[in-house]
Amino acid sequence: MSVSRREFLRRAAVAGAGSVAAPILGGTALARSALTPSSPVVVASANGLRAVAKAMDMIRDGADALDAVIAGVTLVEEDPNDTSVGYGGLPNEEGVVELDAAVMHGPTHRAGAVASLRNIKTPSQVARTVMERSDHVLIVGEGALRFARAHGFHEENLLTDKAREAWLYWKEHLSKRDDWLPAHTMDEEDVGESLPAILRDVFGAFYRNTGTIHCSGLDQRGNLSCVTTTSGLAFKLPGRVGDSPIVGAGLFLDNGVGSAGSTGRGEANLVNCSSAMVVESMRTGTSPEEACLRACKRIVEHNRMKRLRDEAGRPRFEVEFYAINVRGDYGGARIFSGGKFSVHDGTEARHIPLAYLFKKEKP
Repeated sequence: MSVSRREFLRRAAVAGAGSVAAPILGGTALARSALTPSSPVVVASANGLRAVAKAMDMIRDGADALDAVIAGVTLVEEDPNDTSVGYGGLPNEEGVVELDAAVMHGPTHRAGAVASLRNIKTPSQVARTVMERSDHVLIVGEGALRFARAHGFHEENLLTDKAREAWLYWKEHLSKRDDWLPAHTMDEEDVGESLPAILRDVFGAFYRNTGTIHCSGLDQRGNLSCVTTTSGLAFKLPGRVGDSPIVGAGLFLDNGVGSAGSTGRGEANLVNCSSAMVVESMRTGTSPEEACLRACKRIVEHNRMKRLRDEAGRPRFEVEFYAINVRGDYGGARIFSGGKFSVHDGTEARHIPLAYLFKKEKP
């Protein structure tokens, strides 16, 4: 059949456009075909055992992964005995609880987040509302509270007696163990204090809590979603925001590749975009555990301030990563030995040891 010159050129242009687009889309397309989803799985930080159980129950009933993981972490956000998340979280240095959270939805690749949110128990749910009911990804401070109020979230005092006692103990024993630092160089070591072990020695049970909860889930449709929520670094400067509500740092996913999130020193994750790195490592075929270890290695390599390094040049802090890919493989890692994470792969909710870079020395 004869084809006119104009039609021939049109077809050639369309074919040429397709050949240009293919390499750009190839990463996700290849990852999805190579990593065919299997059975559902949910992973979370160590304090997320109840969260993974709840999320798996919902996924088995046909729920979307985002509904499931948010419902899971809500259990922790509403628990006054967990001093690192939501209601009962340890406050900033002025005694005010400020919460951060973010969510990502795999099928739509949308995200929502809030930071420095006060008076609302469940910031993960507010973050989802930001994703679904605004044209923004991140809303902070007073704006986040107003947004939450407008959508019917109930305000209440989040400072429990337990958290107040910890804060008062902190105020009464400050010295140089806060976040106000004098001018200092890269080579100065005796500046402030960031080593949790030392703080535990000084404050007993009331140390600088950096706890957070992350939860990632793969549902029965092979779709991923994730959430990270926290009250942040205990006794932080008012307005301090860590990695948890920052897409690419505290959490990240690609629905054709995998999902990842982190807990620990948020500042270290912020300057390394660690969760995005974990997902991109998995895109190349790296296992979730090895991808998490690579993120830890990069943090160690980039940690150059002497005040944040021990005598062996290792970090005076901890970070942890948790990841799953679309095939249902999962893993996690941290800098030092001794950690664990929560997983439910269809059998039961249980803790699994985290991989690590360095063996923790016995005291």
